[in-house]
Amino acid sequence: MLSKWGNSVLITLMPQDPTANELAALMRADLDAIERTHMPFGKFGPAAFPPDGVPLYDLPAEYLGWFAHKPNGWPKGKLGKLMEIVFNMKADGSDIVFDPMRKRAGGRTPLRSERPKRFDFGES
Repeated sequence: MLSKWGNSVLITLMPQDPTANELAALMRADLDAIERTHMPFGKFGPAAFPPDGVPLYDLPAEYLGWFAHKPNGWPKGKLGKLMEIVFNMKADGSDIVFDPMRKRAGGRTPLRSERPKRFDFGES
């Protein structure tokens, strides 16, 4: 459906439009793949976070941003595409989409070791 707004033309996908359903199915498939995929190498891979590595949705935005600005870019294949989707969602502030995934996995993946809490006020 096309609608005019000033000098520009907006293309609106209606829910009953098959292309909207196809787009929703593709997005759902990507989110399912993001939920199942863990980082297979590097700082957040299985060597540092056994047994599978950190789930893609729990990777820090700064780490994903490093790939975005790297000369070689994202890893090749499906992994790179999924990492790029996660980065864009985090950069856009849509990180809340990953909360149900975290809940199903038992919570956010701890990326730092817990430091002991110590309060030493000394003697006055």
